[in-house]
Amino acid sequence: MNYEETVVTLSSLLLATALLLTGHGVQITLLPLKGAGLGLSDTVIGLTGSAYFAGFVLGCFVVPQMIGRVGHIRGFAVLTAVIVTALLSMELSGWWPLWALARGAIGFMMCGLYTVIESWLNDQATDTTRGRVLAAYTFVVLMAMALGQFLLSWMPISTATPIIVAAMLIAMAIVPVGLTRQLAPAPMATTRVSFGLLYRRSKVAFAGALMSGLVTGSFWTLGAVFAKRSMSEVSDVSLFIAAAIIGGAVAQYPVGLLSDRFGRPRILVALSGLSVAVCVLLALAAEKVLLLGLVTVFGAVAMPMYALALATVIDKARSGEFVLVGTSVLLLNATGAALAPLFIGPLMDAASVSMLWWSLAITSGLIGFYIFMHRSDRENVAPEDQTPFNMAAPEIAPTAFELDPRGPDSMEEAIEPAVERPAFDDPEAGVQADKA
Repeated sequence: MNYEETVVTLSSLLLATALLLTGHGVQITLLPLKGAGLGLSDTVIGLTGSAYFAGFVLGCFVVPQMIGRVGHIRGFAVLTAVIVTALLSMELSGWWPLWALARGAIGFMMCGLYTVIESWLNDQATDTTRGRVLAAYTFVVLMAMALGQFLLSWMPISTATPIIVAAMLIAMAIVPVGLTRQLAPAPMATTRVSFGLLYRRSKVAFAGALMSGLVTGSFWTLGAVFAKRSMSEVSDVSLFIAAAIIGGAVAQYPVGLLSDRFGRPRILVALSGLSVAVCVLLALAAEKVLLLGLVTVFGAVAMPMYALALATVIDKARSGEFVLVGTSVLLLNATGAALAPLFIGPLMDAASVSMLWWSLAITSGLIGFYIFMHRSDRENVAPEDQTPFNMAAPEIAPTAFELDPRGPDSMEEAIEPAVERPAFDDPEAGVQADKA
């Protein structure tokens, strides 16, 4: 199939992705705001945010086996049902252990849903369309999350309406997947990770992935809390988060092109330096327009760090290591995102909400200095020898690396595709399936 035919074939799956990520975009900003409205401390809000990322990491290891047992369509429906249940349960009580458990479950299930979607996309993509399919998927993810921010700005967070709307959007994602006529993709390989291999292949990539997780994870967990206390209207908070997402999306390719020309380590050092500067300015700023402009710049310098870290290690990865080192970058990013709010939340409680930005400035500065010290290591690849940069976002699961044209077409062994069982009222299709 050519690219246009592939997109048509995947249209139901991309629609499900758009619905799912729009609802996810609503809830990921809403929950810190509702927690603050219920009187939860910044420490507890940080803890619940960490639970989300911890659940995501756990899901990377557990979900492939689960999907292998029940299939992609049923797996998608079950994961979605649990997310909807977890979301609605948080409207019933402000008890923080329940919130932590629910957010951990949401992180686990979101990883599972990403896994189902990405393995399905990979199954339908060809060698000639794989890169463009990944780009289209990444674009849908980022734009849907931004759309979720704008939807949230129209709803009063003191009511149950936003959570209900988020739950409805996520639940509706089942419909396109449940009605698809496409066969289920092949079973997924078990997730493997090696932080040691990642560090040996590229200290710069290791540090960049960790910095990306620490900085962006803290923003996702506590950025809305800062915005709510700095700007009075909920619409301003949603715009604040959306500005960062859009800034990050728009900057990906320009940053990538610069790294192709000047080298990944140099651009990572530059991004870390700019992150320090913009975080300091955000800590000091007070005017709404200035805050929105600065957070757009923050998104532009912080969010491409993940893609650069991934590209840096891919330049050094040996044959057959692409998925392993790519997964390691993703999970190190998620681990950093789980750890940082545990420390920054208490600092915000003890001092002020501006400690979010002071902490991120210090983090960016320290890790940026480490990258600067290793920018000329023999392990780093000269710009002319680098693999061309591809857009990537951390809002994915390890299966997305099988979509990336920089990786091998297959890993260690081929996996036979699964056959989705037909409906019982189609005897002819049942005979064909049995033959298969």
